[in-house]
Amino acid sequence: MTQHCCVAVLSAGSWGTAMSKVMADAGARVVLHARRGEIADAITTTHHNPGYFPDINLPQSVVATTDPAVALDGADFLVLSIPAQSLRSNLAAWAPHIGPQTVVVSLMKGIESGSGLRASQIIADVTGLPANRIAVLSGPNLAGEIMAGQPAAATVACPDETVADQVQRACHTGYFRPYTSTDVVGCELGGAVKNIIALAVGTASGMGMGYNSQALLITRGLAEANRLAIAMGAHPATLSGLTGVGDLVATCSSPLSRNRTFGVYLGEGVTVAEASTAARQTTEGVESAAAILALADAHGVEMPITEIVSRLLSEKATLTEAAAALLQRPPKPEQL
Repeated sequence: MTQHCCVAVLSAGSWGTAMSKVMADAGARVVLHARRGEIADAITTTHHNPGYFPDINLPQSVVATTDPAVALDGADFLVLSIPAQSLRSNLAAWAPHIGPQTVVVSLMKGIESGSGLRASQIIADVTGLPANRIAVLSGPNLAGEIMAGQPAAATVACPDETVADQVQRACHTGYFRPYTSTDVVGCELGGAVKNIIALAVGTASGMGMGYNSQALLITRGLAEANRLAIAMGAHPATLSGLTGVGDLVATCSSPLSRNRTFGVYLGEGVTVAEASTAARQTTEGVESAAAILALADAHGVEMPITEIVSRLLSEKATLTEAAAALLQRPPKPEQL
């Protein structure tokens, strides 16, 4: 257990709140950044986040502030948990407060629209930090279960094994087991593409399709993710682990998954706008689908499920057309 480590978590959404609990339980002093003063005050004084998990106690070593400079003052780790599409603008404002030794840890599972950059690339682009001070954490991590102290695990990836080990120690608890890797590309792409597949699985469920159909989408979705990851330089085995199969199964199976739930809405026949309103929170797969498809096109990778999901989200295909497009593809040998 890491004692007296200082951690800044930006920001106080569901996953940020969950990781603040994990790192505090691992022995760190944690400062959460909240945009709203009443949320920050409640976390500091009552050790509850009234916006997320109001009935679960946070450790006494978790406090909150609305000032990012205060949160980052003396931080050994900066944990970023915000929507991928707003990372660049937010980080530009926070970057001047990042200390000379602070390690940035990304929890984000999205691809930036337009640029096609992964979160670690955006962090490097905005802050100028070297790769050995940027780590990513990804895995089957449903925030509600982690807040309840249920067993979970994740992959911490950084090109520098020593830094990955440091992050590992900073979030290792009796219920949260992190593993290390140097494959940042595979870790990030596994986390991003699984959201698209979860949208497809949710849509199939909403349309009344059974477990055979959902298993088909999960399995072939993993093949899509693996093809893209390898084409972009990932290790072939990475997506067989927590950040690939593990995250994919959890996100595609659980009603706690935002992406799966969004897909269920679509499958039930509501519009994308209506589903967005019902979801109430950012759904990373919706925001990243077109960017991931563009990466696939740029690398010559075939991703039929991602293509269909992107067409559904842009309302260029109906549910009936989407199902037919997948099932009417020419038969061929199975390739993983």
